[in-house]
Amino acid sequence: MTSQAAAAPRSAILSGIGLMLTGIFFFSLNDAMGKFLIATFSVGQILLIRSAAGLVMLSLFIRREGWHSFRNAPRPFLQWIVRPALATFEVAAFYWALFSMSLADVMTFYLAGPIYVTAMSPFLLGETVGWRRWVAVFAGFVGVMVALNPTAGSFAPGALIAIAGSLSFSTVMISTRLVKGTPDIVLITSQTAAALLFGLIAAPFAWVTMSWRDTALLVLLGVIATFAHFCINRALKVAPASVVVPYQYTTIVWAITLGYIFFADAPSWPMLIGATTIIAAGIYIFLHEQKRTVPAIVEGP
Repeated sequence: MTSQAAAAPRSAILSGIGLMLTGIFFFSLNDAMGKFLIATFSVGQILLIRSAAGLVMLSLFIRREGWHSFRNAPRPFLQWIVRPALATFEVAAFYWALFSMSLADVMTFYLAGPIYVTAMSPFLLGETVGWRRWVAVFAGFVGVMVALNPTAGSFAPGALIAIAGSLSFSTVMISTRLVKGTPDIVLITSQTAAALLFGLIAAPFAWVTMSWRDTALLVLLGVIATFAHFCINRALKVAPASVVVPYQYTTIVWAITLGYIFFADAPSWPMLIGATTIIAAGIYIFLHEQKRTVPAIVEGP
């Protein structure tokens, strides 16, 4: 246990763990709902309604934060163009991949995000990566290849889209480091607004008439995703990151469970072995990173 974790009150640690587990569960529920909805609606329509609902939820917090936080956000081009565009692509890729893959398969590829961050950090952040972390990166890549299971013909469009989305997700995490100090509400709002803009452009090309039930589910998707963001960000504020961040990997448990219950998706052995390898490599990299710096905010699709 780090000195920071040792110094934190037990109540704060328990609250942080509870908030992280709650946030991950709701992100997983959001993903399961997304898989259900993508069978009927286009990615553009899903992101349009989800983002509009999210911005309504965020409006109160935006007003409380004050517009000065948005005007004074550092590195405006990265903050308002690059990062939101990457975040929109990674969410869209997640839903596209869910159209043809199971929840657990898609989430396995996205769990490799922190490994990609470590691999890219020497080139994009100028950080030094020691041999131990390079070994963990290599192990993580092996885990991705095992999960991909190319001998079973898994180089399908869905798998390639999921990998592209996870790489974009990694770049979002790197860009978050580059704008550190930005209030959480600014980061979440810029992502949500970009997804809304994408939805406004893309949705009309494949619009499906919605019933009241469909509209309620799409709105609920945005409410759940926004609530999950707040839970995770709050967890990182009340408890040490070294304690709560590893709990993000419970997402694979929920992905397997919800996928089996609602879609009868049984996980394959290559996926389970690959996911285990990726998680082990990711936790090692994270714990090693704790000795050097404070991690970026955990995010989800």
